[in-house]
Amino acid sequence: MIEARKSRMTQSAPATLRFPTLHRTGETDMPRPEARPVHDARALTDGAAQADILLDGVRYVLRITRQGKLILTK
Repeated sequence: MIEARKSRMTQSAPATLRFPTLHRTGETDMPRPEARPVHDARALTDGAAQADILLDGVRYVLRITRQGKLILTK
């Protein structure tokens, strides 16, 4: 029984379950990640734990948690 479990775990996933590549060739290419602007979250919050962000007149709050994760709320 252990051998059967081992063989199932070592089998590769079927092609339908594999992750697609991020970048394709052709006219519908997605922009490469390095082409997007990069902003340091700690610079956005000016060293604080929270910062307000405005988008089309709507205020959002960007918060850095104690675990170092980001939360964006309306």
